[in-house]
Amino acid sequence: MNKSANLQKRVAELAVRAWDVQGIRNRLEALRKREIAPKQVDWPGLLAKRPEVLDRVQLRAEEYEYLTHSCAKGSLLALMDEFNLGTWDLVRAMSPFPGFGMTGGICGGVTGPMIALGLFFGSDDPEDYQGTGRTMEAARAFIARFKQELGTIMCPQIQEDTIFGRYMDPRASQENFAAFQKALGYEKCALPPGIGARLAAEIILDSKPA
Repeated sequence: MNKSANLQKRVAELAVRAWDVQGIRNRLEALRKREIAPKQVDWPGLLAKRPEVLDRVQLRAEEYEYLTHSCAKGSLLALMDEFNLGTWDLVRAMSPFPGFGMTGGICGGVTGPMIALGLFFGSDDPEDYQGTGRTMEAARAFIARFKQELGTIMCPQIQEDTIFGRYMDPRASQENFAAFQKALGYEKCALPPGIGARLAAEIILDSKPA
């Protein structure tokens, strides 16, 4: 089975998944209350269970997208959850980023992980140019891998080529939004944030010595 067929099979599976909404909501509430501190991450433990970690990040990004109705929030939350990154303010800040304000721009499955990579590789010092360089290298690697998986970072093209067969543009009108919901948009659009979060997690794990 080729890559395109695999992706479409995954979309079909997402469309019929039984989502444990209360369980997802409970996990997010626990994350909200938890003190987020990167130094508390058990890196040897994560590296020893790399495949399990990657599967978990992908699943949680899909679940969080479905619950929040936001590919940007879903992908970022999965990485915050796994690697103790960021603060809850970032969740609010990601609100306009699906489809870059749903204007037909960059997919939220890209912007959420990019923020996570900035949190992980970046620096609190605005003049730490090495930190900026590390982040740019990680971002370039991430975007290349995302394009390799989905062909593009742009929301309309992903919708047309992989998810729906056309660009739904759900925020253009009430009619478009109703059609998006009828097409199981929130279920199917869990695909890009799951892929994006998994790719970012790979880059983060690869940065740590075995």
